[in-house]
Amino acid sequence: MSTQLCADADEAVAGTQDGSTVLIGGFGMAGMPVTLIDALLRQGAGDLTVVSNNAGNGDTGLAALLAAGRVRKVICSFPRQADSYVFDELYRAGKVELEVVPQGNLAERIRAAGAGIGAFFCPTAVGTLLSEGKETREIDGRTYVLEYPIKGDVALIGAYRADRVGNLVYRKTARNFGPVMATAATTVIAQVREIVQTGELDPETVITPSIYVDRVVQEVDRT
Repeated sequence: MSTQLCADADEAVAGTQDGSTVLIGGFGMAGMPVTLIDALLRQGAGDLTVVSNNAGNGDTGLAALLAAGRVRKVICSFPRQADSYVFDELYRAGKVELEVVPQGNLAERIRAAGAGIGAFFCPTAVGTLLSEGKETREIDGRTYVLEYPIKGDVALIGAYRADRVGNLVYRKTARNFGPVMATAATTVIAQVREIVQTGELDPETVITPSIYVDRVVQEVDRT
């Protein structure tokens, strides 16, 4: 298998199907693959289930995808922020579904998909609305909730550098959900600041090996 180096973001997201589950990296705007989201908006896929840490900021990126009516459901940890007005209005109007998942559970459910784990028990959310309808089990005197993996058809992630075979390096907090999402989707697409020659990346700094990465595109300089 080899990673495809795409000429632009439109080529990178080509073929995304209606009804896809799309994992989108980022913590707020840190590591948010805005270039790829904008391309997905142009590409036209709809009825999407989006899995992300939050439900969009302002009116760009994920918020723009929501505003265009292309998202059926959002699975996230923080649906409401000071600038999440697009999602808030759509949700109150009944135009988008929401599944709230505690942040640690979100990361672990995605990681479980990548690791081939069928399900796992976790104590988070026991006794709250988030555990309603879920199987529980007492283990060593403590109650746990059964959680299932979250797998994506497509993952859109932001990294700092890639080499020409698709190994990825992240920058500081922009790393966040990128590494686990890269293991948990059928097609993994990364936008990067820079693409270097194979062998230029220090192997000790590679977080996502190329075996997980299907397509890479270099960001257009916005300055």
